[in-house]
Amino acid sequence: MPTLKTTAPCPCGIPSTFGDCCGPILDGRRKVATAEQLMRTRYSAFVCKNADYLLATLAPENAAGFNADQVRTDQCEWQGLEIIATAKGGLLDQTGTVEFIARFRDSDGTHALHECSRFERRNGNWLYIDGQFPSTTDAPARATHSPTATQHIGRNDPCPCGSGKKFKKCCG
Repeated sequence: MPTLKTTAPCPCGIPSTFGDCCGPILDGRRKVATAEQLMRTRYSAFVCKNADYLLATLAPENAAGFNADQVRTDQCEWQGLEIIATAKGGLLDQTGTVEFIARFRDSDGTHALHECSRFERRNGNWLYIDGQFPSTTDAPARATHSPTATQHIGRNDPCPCGSGKKFKKCCG
């Protein structure tokens, strides 16, 4: 599993070091306080290939299809996280949503995963519930090579959220 130096910039996009931002959360020394912070740490977990953290912060009812080995062996290069909007998900909330764009490059080119994720606080811990892809059609699209080019994700393709499930059994 790749590890980041504590002095490296945090991949989540906060202008801080990994050791002061997501690092202590990923290694269990600190808990997330908000839905947005969970979104950011989950992104950092994908960068670090930390499947254990991703599974621990996934709602148990959605964990059956999670493929930890796929996360650990994924060859994509995560290139940045942009938070578009948050709704609720603060210190006193029990639910929240975060709309984001996660950019990555793989053997097929450069892509952008645009998702509105739902989160719930259960027993004092924030969990990722699921996500929807904002789109004008029923099927999501992901940007490839340019902001205007799109590539259709088929129902039987792997879900771009990284769960390891087929799209139709996960976010589709």
